[in-house]
Amino acid sequence: MTTEPKPRATREAYGDALLKLGAEHENVVALDADLAGSTKSGKFGAAFPERFFNIGVAEANMMNMAAGLAISGKVPYASTFAVFATGRAFDQVRQSIAQPRLPVRICASHGGITVGEDGCSHQSVEDIGLMRMLPNMRVVVPADYNQAFAAVMESYRLAGPMYIRTGRPGVPPLYGRVPSGLGSGADVLKQGSDISIFACGIMAAKALAAAAELKKRGISAEVVNVSIIKPIDVDTVAESLSKTGCAVTAEEHSIIGGLGDAVSEVAVEHVPVGIGRLGIKDVFGKSGHPDQLLEEFHLTAGHLAELAGLVLQSKGC
Repeated sequence: MTTEPKPRATREAYGDALLKLGAEHENVVALDADLAGSTKSGKFGAAFPERFFNIGVAEANMMNMAAGLAISGKVPYASTFAVFATGRAFDQVRQSIAQPRLPVRICASHGGITVGEDGCSHQSVEDIGLMRMLPNMRVVVPADYNQAFAAVMESYRLAGPMYIRTGRPGVPPLYGRVPSGLGSGADVLKQGSDISIFACGIMAAKALAAAAELKKRGISAEVVNVSIIKPIDVDTVAESLSKTGCAVTAEEHSIIGGLGDAVSEVAVEHVPVGIGRLGIKDVFGKSGHPDQLLEEFHLTAGHLAELAGLVLQSKGC
C-alpha cells in the first residue's frame, strides 16, 4: 500500500537547498532579518555560523549588506517575509541590487494571504508586482517543494538579481522529483483545447483541481504552471493562448502587477484573446485561517472553474 506524499511548504525547500548550497560553495552567504526560524535560513546558520548574518529588524540594512557582499565576490541569499523584503527595503533593492545587477538572491517567505492570522500587515499581495517592475530582476514563484528546491539550487549559477517567493502553508507535490532547473519557466501540466489556465505558486495545484471540475462539464482546460513571472516564457504562453483562444490566470497576489498582468501583456502583444484574472481584487488581506481566507478571497478551485466558465461564455463557446 502506497501513501500519498505529504504537502510541504516551499519555504522548507529554501532552507534545505540553501543548506546544500552552503556545503557545496564556500562563497555562499546568508542573511536574515530576525526571522530565520520562519524563513528556514536558520538551517544554514546552524551549519555555517561564520557565513550567516542575522541583521535584526533592519531589512534595508540587510539588502545593502547583501549588495556589499556580492561586490566582494560572495553569493548572498537574503531572506525575510515578502512584505518586508519588498516593502520596507524597496529603495535599497532598487538602488543597490537591481540597478547594478548584483547577484543577490532575495528569498522572501510568507507571500500572500496564507500567512493567515498575522493579518494584512504581514500579508504581501503586492510583492510580485513590485519586483516585476524592477529592471534586471528575475521573479520566481515555485509551485511546490521540489520546484522551489530546484529554483534555489539553480539560482547560484545565474547572473544578476533574483526574487524567489516562498510560502508558509504546505502544498501538494506537482513534481515527482526535483527538476534539474526551471527551464523556460512555464510548464504545461495538463494539455487542453478549450481554455488555458495559467497559475503560479499555491494556485497551480488548484488549477489542476479546477481543470478536473471543468472536465466533468465537458470542458477541456490546459493548465500551465508559470513559475518564472519575469522574464515570462512568451513562446509557451502565446502557444497555449493560440490553441485555446481564451484564458484565466490564478495567483495568490493582487490581480494588478502580477501573473495576470504578465499574461495579459503577452496576449495584447502576440495573441489578443479574452482573459479572466483570479487574484486579490485591489484590497488588503485580513486576519483569519488560511483556508477561510482563500475561500473569502475566492482563491479556490471552485471559484477558478466558475471564472473559466464565464470566460468561455463570453467567448461564445
